[in-house]
Amino acid sequence: MERIFITGNAGSGKTTLSKQIGKILKRDVINLDKIVWKPYWSLTPSAERSVQICNLIKSNRWIIEGVSKDVLKASDTVIFLDYSRRISYWRVLKRNLRYLFKTRPELPEKCPEILVIKKLIQIIWNFNNKVRPCILDHIEENKHVKNIFHIRENSEIKSLLSIIESKASEFN
Repeated sequence: MERIFITGNAGSGKTTLSKQIGKILKRDVINLDKIVWKPYWSLTPSAERSVQICNLIKSNRWIIEGVSKDVLKASDTVIFLDYSRRISYWRVLKRNLRYLFKTRPELPEKCPEILVIKKLIQIIWNFNNKVRPCILDHIEENKHVKNIFHIRENSEIKSLLSIIESKASEFN
């Protein structure tokens, strides 16, 4: 578990879980939203984003959370938070209410949730058709060579955290 990638739909809990794992393993967490977005939710140009991600995955040890084919391929551990749309919508709603007019700590400055509500609804809705199949294909193709954790329920997160806690000294 040197190169850990936590991925899933918006609102699936990537940030929360990555912080928990980072704390257990005493490692910093990299949130891809800081690379993907610039202030006022403007997209980072694709070439710039690719260079930044490429530089990140060159290192031997990381915890990265977000959605990226390149990070997915470079990881040795994939944690896929695969919750229903309903759960993702509910979690985004709770998060949006808290950060409606301010920026979440893991985002670039000047990115209040109010500016992306419509986009988040679309992202969550389209995830199962556009992104999920790619992640599932990668998991299937790499299930014998990578640590794969396909999380569908909160109880599975508790089990995962217990595994990581019990083996934390081996991973550091």
